[in-house]
Amino acid sequence: MSLIFDKVSYTYSSHEGDVNALSDVSFTLENGELLGVIGHTGSGKSTLLQLMCGLLTPSAGSVVLDGENLSDKKVRQNLFTKVGIAFQYPEQQLFSKTIADDIAFAPRNAKLSEHEVGLRVREAMKIMRLDYENYAAKSPFELSGGEMRRVALAGVMAAKPQLLILDEPTAGLDPSGRYELTTIIDDYHKAGTTTVLVSHSMDNIARLSDKVLVLKDGHTAFYGTPAEVFSHSEVLREMNLGVPQATTFAADLMDLGLPLPADLLTIDALADAIAALFHEQKAEVKHGF
Repeated sequence: MSLIFDKVSYTYSSHEGDVNALSDVSFTLENGELLGVIGHTGSGKSTLLQLMCGLLTPSAGSVVLDGENLSDKKVRQNLFTKVGIAFQYPEQQLFSKTIADDIAFAPRNAKLSEHEVGLRVREAMKIMRLDYENYAAKSPFELSGGEMRRVALAGVMAAKPQLLILDEPTAGLDPSGRYELTTIIDDYHKAGTTTVLVSHSMDNIARLSDKVLVLKDGHTAFYGTPAEVFSHSEVLREMNLGVPQATTFAADLMDLGLPLPADLLTIDALADAIAALFHEQKAEVKHGF
């Protein structure tokens, strides 16, 4: 599923007058891509997500999802079958007595057969690494925070959205929970689902994204591949967003004279580059250079 923002602006009214939440934002998310969205608080990220899923309509410009303009009311009414969104702390919306019933809510609401509902519950639990036999009959309120988060996201995935929107999905989780969830998101996206990920983790954005959108005060500060966006390291630091840890560490090593590439974004890429340098130096020594 493709998504096109064409010169989108959104203005809302307050007691202090009109406020521009977004101004002239344009980008294209191709089918199967993952778009990482970053920006400080108040930069327009929440407004952007609400425009993507039809909760808001643009004051100017257009939002086009798979060729259909979301300003059309009939198009928005059918979005629940195509777009899945999980705002921050989605586990706060759990309500059923059992995990299986909670995950089944969206497909049942779509009037699917109980057989199809059951299949979708099992599939979503498998994706989220929740063993059906061990978890299905449990209360979601008996689980750890990380498990509750995965149940809530399984409920979104059970609807089989063509566009998955995730707002800070790892917020509040411990390191192991964050790593497991980002791995699941990466696998799910690579299986073919177009995905939008809002995160304050520059490492996750660099590792998972095909494209990155940086918002500042409702405007597009940068848009491009992770390498293109994070090449503006000084400006991003001035915006209090920072860059991936691997990029910072690589810059420190380059200052010490190590000839590393300038576009290293992940720890794995940095480790590979350092290993390649040592192998190269070892070969030079071996051949007497």
